[in-house]
Amino acid sequence: KMTQQMRDLQLAQARKPPGPSSPNAAKRLYRNLSGKFRVNYTSFDEGSLVGRGEKEKLRKSYLFQSNAALFEAVELQDLDRVQEMLKHYSPEELDLNTPNSEGLLPLDIAIMTNNAPIARALLQAGAKESPHFVSLESRSLHLSTLVREAEQRVNELMAQVVNEAPNADCSEKEKQLKAWEWRFRLYKRMKAGFEHARVPDAPSSVHLSVASSSSLQVTFWEPLSVNSAVVTKYKVEWSCSPSFSPLLGEAVIDKLKELHFTIHGLVSGTAYHVRVSAYNMKGWGPPQASMPPFAIPSNWREYDGRAPRRRGQAEALDHLLGQVKTIHQHCICHEPCKNQPQSRKHSVSKSLKHLFHPGSKFLKTLKRGLYLTAIFYKDDNILVTHEDQIPVVEIDDTYSCLLMQDFLWLTKVSCMWDEILWLRQCVTVSQSSCSCILQTRFKMLLAISQMQGLLGIQDLGQVFFEPIKDKQGNILIVTLKEVKTNQTFESVRWVPICKLQSSRKSVSSPEEPSALDMLLISIQDKLAYHQRSSHALSPGLYLGYLKLCSAVDQIRVLVPEQLPNILCHVKIRSNPNISREEWEWLQKMASMEEPVPTETEADRSQNPLFQELQVAIKELMTLVNIPLQEAKDFRLYSQEVLDFGDQVSFLLLLPPSDDVCTAPGQNNPYTPRSGFLTLPLQIFELGEEK
Repeated sequence: KMTQQMRDLQLAQARKPPGPSSPNAAKRLYRNLSGKFRVNYTSFDEGSLVGRGEKEKLRKSYLFQSNAALFEAVELQDLDRVQEMLKHYSPEELDLNTPNSEGLLPLDIAIMTNNAPIARALLQAGAKESPHFVSLESRSLHLSTLVREAEQRVNELMAQVVNEAPNADCSEKEKQLKAWEWRFRLYKRMKAGFEHARVPDAPSSVHLSVASSSSLQVTFWEPLSVNSAVVTKYKVEWSCSPSFSPLLGEAVIDKLKELHFTIHGLVSGTAYHVRVSAYNMKGWGPPQASMPPFAIPSNWREYDGRAPRRRGQAEALDHLLGQVKTIHQHCICHEPCKNQPQSRKHSVSKSLKHLFHPGSKFLKTLKRGLYLTAIFYKDDNILVTHEDQIPVVEIDDTYSCLLMQDFLWLTKVSCMWDEILWLRQCVTVSQSSCSCILQTRFKMLLAISQMQGLLGIQDLGQVFFEPIKDKQGNILIVTLKEVKTNQTFESVRWVPICKLQSSRKSVSSPEEPSALDMLLISIQDKLAYHQRSSHALSPGLYLGYLKLCSAVDQIRVLVPEQLPNILCHVKIRSNPNISREEWEWLQKMASMEEPVPTETEADRSQNPLFQELQVAIKELMTLVNIPLQEAKDFRLYSQEVLDFGDQVSFLLLLPPSDDVCTAPGQNNPYTPRSGFLTLPLQIFELGEEK
């Protein structure tokens, strides 16, 4: 018998003993899992048990209990308990894809009882069907055998209960009889589910898009019919012929968390047809052709053969910096650098500490001048000095106003924290010119070196986009850095931010707070800005809005507060690639002097980008508070697609030429809603590069 063969196979492999035979026992098992068994298993990791043999024995016992409980939860159709177990335990801990003594997996039971919610939950967790069911006949024979053996066992127990006098053994047999009657009904329900099932319908929709010059992306959706059994896998096929003869390739997708697949290794410029079919326990259903019916792998750069804008830029800058260092390495100002040890990380910090007078230390109060503060934070804690002060050093006590160009220069220096000593020594030579700008920048470098030396840390993080100014003439430049790991430092220590804010005694009035008080009041906002400025966009194609405003000494760019390192934007689609055909259409639209006429439904289906752009433009106009009728005067930037790596790309929406940059004193009739800020263009560029 097939069932007996499977049982023998399981015993030979010593996979595991059969599970509990009654639903009541099962309920007790998986109710206890969240308490007793879970606590015991945690204690293994804490080393409370001695002896590896005992640990392994208890671990196997735990795995057996959790696996048996999962089987019973599926059999009892307890969706909540199944979801809870899948959430708290890994597939390995649940032994998700190991057949039980009847040759069944949890997914087999779910699909043959036609319990779609539980089956989908198991599929999401990586469950598979039993490999023993190699054909429809083998599955049917196996189910018939299970039903027949269960019925035979029920009849045997019933006869024993009827013929025996009431005693303890009889009571035990009555319990076994109830358990086998329940299992007999389960197997009959599984057999009926299998017999009434039919092959699945075709996927309800298949969308084909161009992912790159050598790949296509296929996205598909489940069949609409609910009368067939649960779909457990899909098959994607592709060919250069609409008849799919010959077939160039196929792929079976059994991980159904996301219903999409990327076909790689295709030939650019060649048309490919794609279709998708679904599978359930009755076999493969009919295929569904993609929409559009074919696609050609390509990229917008093939339109005019241009190379990526950033190709080789980082290497060129490194080479240029190396040349500058080579030219300056023989300067007398660099003689002290030649004798430095090779252990850069420790030696630089050590040498920096000896550059200053032993009395150099952090400041407690500010006088009229320019200062630098470094904020290091981890979770809700911040680094402070032993006097519970934020680390502050003086840049210049005679500097009453900060020129924007000096500040922007410092933000660029923040990309070279490791080179501060070298930069400071280079600027020293130029001091003979008595340039006020050079002297100020030299003092900035000196203050940075002092901060690095006192902290013993070179990387001071990111410069906040605007300094803090108070009415007493103090200007405070702020750097921010998040510490990911637990570190200890010599001259500073960690304290909770709330404790620092509540314990600090202000030396200024509420009407005219000092720069340090203003920093403490707004520190949470600054930390939030710093965290948000390092967030990355999810893969996709975006529509960005470019809006600038100019002042006397700077140009600022409009950005969202939630993602200040990116322009105001909305997502067009998840596929970041613009194909050559789509780019040709955009070029055609850009060359038209008249507004684009309304396209028919047929045109839209042939050009999905048109509809995607319409939706994105409406959403973007609402986001930045611009009436939709004004969008007719806007235009798409048609010179290039802005690529940020391989997974994120941007199309730019530009206002009319006269409105791209608002001049000083010029009123902007459309003010964006809350949730936006303007950054200096150079600050934005640095954030975007990071």
